[in-house]
Amino acid sequence: INAAKAVADVIRTSLGPRAMLKMLMDPMGGIVMTNDGNAILREITVKHPAAKSIIEIARTQDEETGDGTTSVIVIAGEVMAQAQPFLEQKIHPTTIIQAYRMALDDMIKWTEEKFSKPVDVKNEEELAVAVKSCLATKMMAQHMDLAVKISLDAVRSISVEKNGYHEIDIKRYCRIEKVPGGEIDDSRVIRGVVLNKDIVHPKMKRRIEKPRVILLDCSLEYKKGESQTALELTKEEDFSKVLEQEEAEIRKQCDDIIALKPDLVITEKGISDMAQHFLVKAGITA
Repeated sequence: INAAKAVADVIRTSLGPRAMLKMLMDPMGGIVMTNDGNAILREITVKHPAAKSIIEIARTQDEETGDGTTSVIVIAGEVMAQAQPFLEQKIHPTTIIQAYRMALDDMIKWTEEKFSKPVDVKNEEELAVAVKSCLATKMMAQHMDLAVKISLDAVRSISVEKNGYHEIDIKRYCRIEKVPGGEIDDSRVIRGVVLNKDIVHPKMKRRIEKPRVILLDCSLEYKKGESQTALELTKEEDFSKVLEQEEAEIRKQCDDIIALKPDLVITEKGISDMAQHFLVKAGITA
C-alpha cells in the first residue's frame, strides 16, 4: 500500500488544470519535461513489486485509451490507501475486493446513465469540445484551435471502417515528425509518408507531383568483396581498369533503375557520387 501511495504521490502534482511539468533526466543524459503520467513513470526505476504493478497500470491505460494515465495512478493510490483501515480491522482482502467490485459496477452504471452523453462524430463542434478537454493539460492554450484541428484531421485520415466497425490504429499509422526551424503554427497533417531526409545532389528536383517511386534496400555503390583479397597495382593502366570496372558496375545498376523510368529513388543505404551523376543525367531524384 505504501508503495502504491508513493508512486501516486510522485505524479499527483501533474494532474488537473494547475498541473506542473516534471523535469526528468533520461539514462542518456537528455532532459525531458512532461506532465504525462506514463512518460514520467517510464523514466522511474522501481524494485518494489507492488510499485511495478502500479506502473504497469499506467502503461495499460496508455495502450488501451491513450489518455488518463495520471488519473488512473492517482485513483489506484487512493483506492489502496482507503483499503488500509479495513485491513487493520482484520477484514479479509477478498471481502474488500468484492466491495470495490460492487462500487465499480455502480460507477459504471452512473457514468453511462448520468455523467456521459453520446457525441455525434460528424458534428465538428461537439468533437472539438471533447478534444479540447484532452488537450487542456498539454500546455498549449495559445495553439489550442490548431491542435484540435490537426488532431481531428489526423484521426479522420487513418480511420478505417470494416464490417461496420471503426478501426483507428494511431500507433501504427500516425507519427509525429519534428523538423527543426519554423513555428508551431507551421504544423500540419500530411496524408502520406514523411521522410526527414534531403536529396543527395543539389541539381535534383525538390518538388515532384505524383512521382513514380522505387524503394531499394541495397546501396547504389560499388560493393567490395567480403574476402581479404588484396590487389597490387604496378601500372597506371591497371588502376584505370579497376576504376572502369567500378564505373561499369554502378552504371549497370543505374541503367536497370533508369529503365523503369522512376521519378524518385529511395534507398536505406548509400549512393555513390558516380550513381548520383547517372541519376541526375536521367532526371531522377534520390
